[in-house]
Amino acid sequence: MISMIMVLNQKGDVMISRQYRDDVSRAAADSFRLQVIAAKETGTQAPVKRIEQCSFLYTRHLNMYFVAITRSNVNPALVFEYLFQKIRILKAYLGEEFDENSMRNNMTLIYELMDETMDFGYPQNCAVDVLRLYINLGNVKPQDEPEPSQLTSQITGAIDWRREGIKHKRNEVYIDVLESVNLLLSSTGSVLRNEVTGQVQMNTKLTGMPECKFGLNDKLVIEREDTGQRKPGVEIDDCTFHRCVRLGKFDADRTITFIPPDGEFELMRYRVTDNINVPFRFIPAVQEEHGHTRVSINLKVIANFSDQLFATHVVIKIPVPKNTAKAKIKALFGRAKYEPEQQAIVWRVKRFPGKAECHINAEVDLMPTVRPKPWNRPPINVEFQVPMFTASGVHVRFLRVYDKSGYHTQRWVRYITKAGNYQIRI
Repeated sequence: MISMIMVLNQKGDVMISRQYRDDVSRAAADSFRLQVIAAKETGTQAPVKRIEQCSFLYTRHLNMYFVAITRSNVNPALVFEYLFQKIRILKAYLGEEFDENSMRNNMTLIYELMDETMDFGYPQNCAVDVLRLYINLGNVKPQDEPEPSQLTSQITGAIDWRREGIKHKRNEVYIDVLESVNLLLSSTGSVLRNEVTGQVQMNTKLTGMPECKFGLNDKLVIEREDTGQRKPGVEIDDCTFHRCVRLGKFDADRTITFIPPDGEFELMRYRVTDNINVPFRFIPAVQEEHGHTRVSINLKVIANFSDQLFATHVVIKIPVPKNTAKAKIKALFGRAKYEPEQQAIVWRVKRFPGKAECHINAEVDLMPTVRPKPWNRPPINVEFQVPMFTASGVHVRFLRVYDKSGYHTQRWVRYITKAGNYQIRI
């Protein structure tokens, strides 16, 4: 694994180094200074450098280089994650904009953090909430003095994302289901790409150490339960979870069980590719007229979601040729104008009702050119946001909170669908 961690300044001087294995020496810093820092490779080359049978993996914070050195075939993603976590920990202790001087003034703290977060080259506990319970030399103050038994369980990593003794006057859980629709339609209207990527964000304000059970309308779960409900479940393709989720129970019976962190966190991400309800349907008609001196554009937009909902911040960018002189635009809904810097007619609608149909017509006059080039017709790009709507059909079925005291929990759920890469070819 990792043999040495070094922190160098922009001159290549070693500020801090910690050797975890004896297969590399401090002379490696000279090689890194000459071949990376002096050669000014940062920003132009990959942050992985092979020098004298050693691998150097590095990242920057302000004018400092955080470097990991190893002779083994390590997982680069793991090493970079450790370096990023290391910088995050130092930000918590020394401030967001910690610099070389603050590093030199807190040597004892930094070496103690290096020993706690890595052992014999293997990353250990990098949770700030746990580190601050027993390392208290910087700005981070422990909220409550823990019992020795509690401290032992925290250090050994049983549940390092949540401390014991948390109390809230009101026990509440806020759930946000955020979806991004990626769509690509051909000029004939056929679907070339159609998928939804989503994430479930939670903000928990719960007392004690509650265990939560979270349920979506997952097709596999609904078919297993056979509840007899009319609406079919959604086939979720990929799922990634926060580390608090018990993956063993999810693999066994698709139940999402976890002890949540206190505050905001991302519970899961998912992807859906089947039976997607596209929020908007577009019918474009673009014709080049009069010997390539004019372009006629007609676009019809239909909202497919319920008439009780509405879309906000709708922006439709209709491309026009580079040699456009002026554009005569007629839109009864919203505001539309030709923006030369974007080479497009930008149509903005603050509030787009569900089931509504809107039209835009434009006559674009082109400037004559010496060597006319065919217009490559870039796609129409769309931006929007639809509250309380999910294109995939995913919705929260339940959230159950179990705690020894049996308190009542208030739950709030919000759905938001927005445009990802939403394009229509013309």
